[in-house]
Formats: sequence, structure tokens, C-alpha cells
Amino acid sequence: MTDFNHFFIAGINYKKTDASIRGTFAIQNDQYINLLNSARLAGLNEIFVLSTCNRTEIYGVANELNQLSDLLCNHSNGSKEKFEELSYIKKGHEAIEHLFAVAAGLDSQILGDYEIVGQMKQAIRIAKENGCIGTFLERLSNIVLQSSKAIKTSTELSGGTVSVSFAAIQCIRENFADVSNKKIVLLGTGKIGRNTCKNLIDYLGAKDITLINRTEEKAKELAAELNIKAAPYSEAALQVAQADIVVVATNAEEPVIKTVSLINSTPKLLIDLSIPNNIEASAKSLPHITLVNVDDLSRINDITLQKRMAEVPKAKAIIAEHMMEFADWNQMRKNVPVLKAVKQKLIDMHQCNLFLATNEAACDNAAPKTDQGIQKVINNMAQRMREQNQPGCNYIEAINDYITNHRN
Repeated sequence: MTDFNHFFIAGINYKKTDASIRGTFAIQNDQYINLLNSARLAGLNEIFVLSTCNRTEIYGVANELNQLSDLLCNHSNGSKEKFEELSYIKKGHEAIEHLFAVAAGLDSQILGDYEIVGQMKQAIRIAKENGCIGTFLERLSNIVLQSSKAIKTSTELSGGTVSVSFAAIQCIRENFADVSNKKIVLLGTGKIGRNTCKNLIDYLGAKDITLINRTEEKAKELAAELNIKAAPYSEAALQVAQADIVVVATNAEEPVIKTVSLINSTPKLLIDLSIPNNIEASAKSLPHITLVNVDDLSRINDITLQKRMAEVPKAKAIIAEHMMEFADWNQMRKNVPVLKAVKQKLIDMHQCNLFLATNEAACDNAAPKTDQGIQKVINNMAQRMREQNQPGCNYIEAINDYITNHRN
């Protein structure tokens, strides 16, 4: 039975690290699978990793926290020393509360950024497919996502149009009064790339957009859906050279755009939405290049964020309700062995010759209802245990209740 005190989180995020450091601890898909395999071999069957542009966090049930932090460091490109210096560690109730806050967008670099929910669902799904989501994390993640959905629908915490992908649109607006005659190239058609592309069309009216993805079919499908162009990955260098604006939302471990390729290029705005950075950071030193990454984009300040701040207390109240629901469920799990033992005791009593002789008349009249009567007593006992948290006393009460009800 999992105890709250065995649930840990260890991670780094935007609060103490920049994009370049976070990039060293980013977990790509193949690294994630290897990490989960190592976890199972180490006897850790309740674990998942959330790796986004703003954070890399490992959540799990373990005997010791270092079991989780070692896994993360061993399967990323970051050092254990740097992780220990910059990471935060949470345990039990605090760790659970943090997970709720992350899913709600309360801990996002841009308050209320709801893109985190899709990333969390995917992380949990992969962990489950690889045998690393047990009963505790299954229930916890379900309630966390229910809480996040309730906050989304009942508050304005994610209201307006503020997210990393939309911040990219605001950045383009600041640099170009009109993009109708600008060539835009977007590398990467995952969720953030897709959202950014749609925002380019919806908010800027961009028409000259070329999509590029390593899996060419994905770029072609999205291009057909949005009535824009797609190009094969082999043409990426040529397309970038011809572009006025380049948005990179890929998931590569190394930069896909190097500084050397930009030295003699035309002036460009480059927006890097990737972690680790997929545009070489030194490109920022080129006078004709404007390079912006996720940390730069997060420094937006508009009325939407002010409205979101006012919704934080409502979101926290919803989280508190769902945390209480999870705590009740976990407490009842601890009571299951006692409830089973009492139920078996009542069944044994009903089969006891002495009990049958003592209650002969009642047994004859109530025999068909025996199972129903036992279950009613168990249900009452469970309710008292939930309210009073006194399993020992309830054990005796249940037996007395059964005998009393049996005779009435």
C-alpha cells in the first residue's frame, strides 16, 4: 500500500535555470523509454517524467528520493552535481500539491498555459504503456487531470490567448507590422508547432508559410489541412535561407540551425520554441539576426495575465477539493484489508454452529438476506472509518451491528 511519504518529485524548471541548462536535462522519447526500463529493473513501478520547454520533473513512488534523481541524471545529458545544485525536491503532500499546480498551469512560465496538460497526458500514457503506472499513480493522475479540467471550465485561469505558441505571435507582431509579404518557415509539426502555425494564420493572416518535418507526411497532412505549403526535410537549409521568419519547434538533441549557415544570410527573425535549443545560441551575436527563445517569450506582460492572476484563488480552491478526494481514496485503500477481514469474520460467524443455534429463529427467517446484511454492515463500517479513522473500534462495532440486526 503506497503511503504519501513515499511519493517524491525531483526536478528543475525555468525559475532557477535558463533554456540552455534545462536542455541538458530534457528527456527525449528514446531516453524516456530507457529510463522507464531501468526503473522497472530497479523495482520502481510507479514513475513518470514530465519534460517540457519549461521543466524536467520526475515523479514516482520510491523508498528514497535519490532513486528518482539518479534515474533522471543517468538518462539525460545533465550532470548529477548540476542537478543537485539547481533542483527542487518535494515529498508527500507537497509533491502531490505541486503536481496539481503544474497540471492547472499555476506553475507554468506563462501563468495558465494549458499546453502542459497535453504534455502530461502523453508522459503518463507512455509510462503506463511501459508498465510504470500502478494503482496509486493511476488514481492520482486521473484526479489531477479532473482538477485541471474543472479549473479550465470553471475559471478564467487559462482565458485569453496567452501561451508559448501565442507569445511567438506577439513577438512577430513586435518585429513586423505586416507579414502578408513575408516568407515564414516552421520546422516541427508537433503540438506546439501545430498551434503556432494555426495562430500564424488566425491572428496574423499569414499566407506564405512552409512546413517542414522529419516525417514528411505529417507536414504534408497539416499543410493540406491549413491550405499552406510543405517541403521535405532535405530542403530545410534552402527554405531557411529564403525565409524572413523562422519558427523552430523540433525535438532534436542538437541545433538544427547553425550560426555558420546564417553568417551571410538575409535579415531574419528566428524563434526557437525547442528545449534543448534547436537554434545555435551564438546566432544571436549576428547583427542581422534576431533570435528569441522560450525564456525571452515568457517575459510578456499584458492585461490577459492580470486577469489570470485574479483567478488563482479559485483554482487553488478547486485543487484543495480534489486533493481531499484523493486523500480520502488513499485512506480507504488502507482500510481495505480490515474491511475484508471483518467481512470474512461475519461470514464465518454465520456458519458457526453456536451462532446458528443461538440465533436459530432469526437465521431461518433471514437466511436469504445474509449476504445483503453483511454487506450493509461493511458499508456502514467503511463510512465510520472514513469519518472517524478508528478501525479498531469500528471492527467491534461491525460485529455488534451484525448480531443486533440479525436478531431484529
